[in-house]
Amino acid sequence: MASRFVQSKSSLKRFAPLAIAALAAVIATATCAAAGNAVDERQPDFTQLRSAGEPVIAIVSLRNQRITVYDAHGQILRAPVSSGQKGRETPAGIFSVIQKEAEHYSNLYDDAYMPHMQRITWSGIALHGGALPGYPASHGCVRMPFEFAERLFEETPMGLRVIVAPGDVMPTGLTHPLLFQSKPGASVMALINARAAEAEQAARKADQARFAIGAASRAAAQTMAQVRMAETLRLRAQAHLATAEDMLASASSDEARQQAEAAKAEAVAGLAERQENLVAAKAELQARQDSVKAAREAAMAAENERTAAADAARQANRELEPASVLVSRATQRLYVRQGFEPVFDAPITILDPDRPIGTYVFTAVERADGEADMRWSVVSLEHHDAIEPQGRVRGRGGRDEPRLADSESAKAALDRIVIPKEVSDRIPAVVPRSSLIVTDEPLSSETGKGTDFVVLLSGEPQGGIKFRKRGPANEFGYARPRAVQTYWRSPFAAPF
Repeated sequence: MASRFVQSKSSLKRFAPLAIAALAAVIATATCAAAGNAVDERQPDFTQLRSAGEPVIAIVSLRNQRITVYDAHGQILRAPVSSGQKGRETPAGIFSVIQKEAEHYSNLYDDAYMPHMQRITWSGIALHGGALPGYPASHGCVRMPFEFAERLFEETPMGLRVIVAPGDVMPTGLTHPLLFQSKPGASVMALINARAAEAEQAARKADQARFAIGAASRAAAQTMAQVRMAETLRLRAQAHLATAEDMLASASSDEARQQAEAAKAEAVAGLAERQENLVAAKAELQARQDSVKAAREAAMAAENERTAAADAARQANRELEPASVLVSRATQRLYVRQGFEPVFDAPITILDPDRPIGTYVFTAVERADGEADMRWSVVSLEHHDAIEPQGRVRGRGGRDEPRLADSESAKAALDRIVIPKEVSDRIPAVVPRSSLIVTDEPLSSETGKGTDFVVLLSGEPQGGIKFRKRGPANEFGYARPRAVQTYWRSPFAAPF
């Protein structure tokens, strides 16, 4: 009995640390669950403001710790968030969704689970589901309620504009001559159909040209065999002639000499015939080889035509993709991107260039009266002390109502921009969800391969960017259009 007691006591000593650790884990889990329930009691997971349409813009308010999603009619979804904590703040600026992954684990923070991740920078800033303590607590990402993150993930398209604002703003409609208009939808579709038909015809022609190379090559191979046979027969005829000449030289009687002369004459005639056949075979081979060369040249031309037609078809399809135009006062240039690829950039003029112009995001919401008119909205970004030093949000109960953009200041900003006609003529046709960004800021280095424009407000904390390494190569240039990824697009039906 004493032995058993000693053994039990020894076992208890050995397993006591494990038991304590397990108990601590249970207590921690219960505490986290209680904290989560407390957050859920203070604020709902998300609010569906009305029947949801297709999202156009998502706006994150750093001050109010809230995300609001807008469609062509206005607000559709709203939810609390938790942005970056002090020193690792979520940068205020203009972004877009560049990658979506339902099951994502961080490669920066101990394989942390980030469900329904929607990336907005390649350096690692993203929207995703996570814990909401009621104040900024992330390492730079925007955490959302889990259910809301899943709902948003299902409904948002790639390229959705995401605005991270110091305060809380909402779009307002406006008109201005500088805001680009679209081409009629019927003419765009006619162009797309025509380019597709040309690409299909060019592809058939290229296939036929490749088949012609095969046929010509097979014919040349057969002729080459005939040339080799004719060469062999000519060599045999030469050998017969040499034998006949030897017989003639060694003939010792008139009869033998006559026979040798007859054999030689027959050998000479045979050699001449074989030589003639060889020349004809070689001529035919040359013709076949010329045919192969011509077929290859024709195939190369057809392939070039096919490539050009395919590029033209892709370019025509780009007419249906949202285009992004950015005007930077810092560089006095206009930049164009489409389908996450640079299109071109060019110098423009901003009147009174030393005076700040502000930061505005103009969005083409829908086609208005007729197919060529486009309805636009604007969101203005201003600098604020968005977060209290303690990390708690400001406002009545931590939630202010969003402020409408100042359409008059937005129009005044557009009045200062002068775009040469040869530049505006190169801007792609505008479709819903196209945008014009006007800003004092230069392009962020986050703008690069596989992104739309990224603009960071330089007067706001950017800790969430500074602590992160860049992802895929973010060098980029403005040279020529390239193949495009397929964007989500929507036939919007009503203005903001």
